[in-house]
Amino acid sequence: MAGIRAEIRAGRRTQTRAEQTRRKQAENFFDYSMLFIVLFLLGFGLVMIYSTSSYSAAMQHDGDSAFFLKRQAMATVIGLFAMIVVANIPYHFWERFATLAYIGSAALIPMVLVPGLRYTANGASRWIKVGPLTIQPAEVAKLGMILFLASLVCKMGKGIRTTKGFFTVLCMPLPICLMIWKITNNLSSAIIVFGIAALMLFVSSPEYKKFIIMGVAGIVGVIALVFLIKGISVSDDMGFRFARILAWLDPEAYANGKGFQTLQALYAIGSGGILGKGLGQSMQKLGFLPEAQNDMIFSIICEELGLFGGIAIILMFLLLIWRFMVIANNASDLFGALLVVGVMGHVAIQVILNIAVVTNTIPNTGISLPFISYGGSAVLFLLIEIGLVLSVARGIRLKDM
Repeated sequence: MAGIRAEIRAGRRTQTRAEQTRRKQAENFFDYSMLFIVLFLLGFGLVMIYSTSSYSAAMQHDGDSAFFLKRQAMATVIGLFAMIVVANIPYHFWERFATLAYIGSAALIPMVLVPGLRYTANGASRWIKVGPLTIQPAEVAKLGMILFLASLVCKMGKGIRTTKGFFTVLCMPLPICLMIWKITNNLSSAIIVFGIAALMLFVSSPEYKKFIIMGVAGIVGVIALVFLIKGISVSDDMGFRFARILAWLDPEAYANGKGFQTLQALYAIGSGGILGKGLGQSMQKLGFLPEAQNDMIFSIICEELGLFGGIAIILMFLLLIWRFMVIANNASDLFGALLVVGVMGHVAIQVILNIAVVTNTIPNTGISLPFISYGGSAVLFLLIEIGLVLSVARGIRLKDM
């Protein structure tokens, strides 16, 4: 009898430990809502890439209308695999590589100048080619900056409240931004990298007065620059960016030049109406809107799916940003919260700027729509960032939410 009682007690202890393990596992949080939104955007992006690019792909690649779709699908599959791997690794593991990520980003950018590695598309040399893969160093820099600044802010602690600490963090992305701008001639990515850094600093610093002063000064500076450019005649040697500002102010006056793409995008949006012409029925993608599957894909969405489709996609991005905020607010530590804020900033800034460009709210510049526009490097590193966010979410306990 004593032996039987001992076995019963041992069984109860085993059962209790099993129940505790199950309860502990049940307490772990996984954001299925965010994962569903990301998968939906990826799937929708593949559909729209095929719809948008099938005509131009058939013309340019010996009748292969699915050329761009296959390349994007391959990058998406690799990205999803990377996302799963990163999501299952505790995010603190990456903290030890934060400085290396910063240095590696700085070292990778000049490689676009190396013959044999440099890859040029549409007149721009912004990629490096490694075997069958092409990588855009600017996308690596965005991820590297998120890791580095999250680690730096945590190490500085209360020191970030000082003026020296504030401007130290603010100046850290400047060398990377200048390299992206000058070496790869990619001002839009440089702006996004700096915007990510500014948002992470804004969240971690209580000194809002500095941001208000810098914001007002920046707005005044931009307005003054626009009026200055408007008042002078822009010659070819002054650069195409000044010409883009003039085309933004009056696109019809530059319909045969810098304003052509913007006008075609606006025609696409306007012709879509409320419900659109129907999936695959766009006219602007038939050679009228250059590279429609890239930066201007939102205009084709509005043409084929109408205002309803455009607003639906904007709402999906808003839901995604809301899920980022929920995870950041409930992260178990500052490092995890800042990682999520950095990813949120990356996605939010690109969405806002892309839609603003397509609707001619800001001057035209090359900014893709996250998860939807064609671009293997962009979707790959975005999914790695989503993996980091999921890793942070897995560290949240439900009782803490």
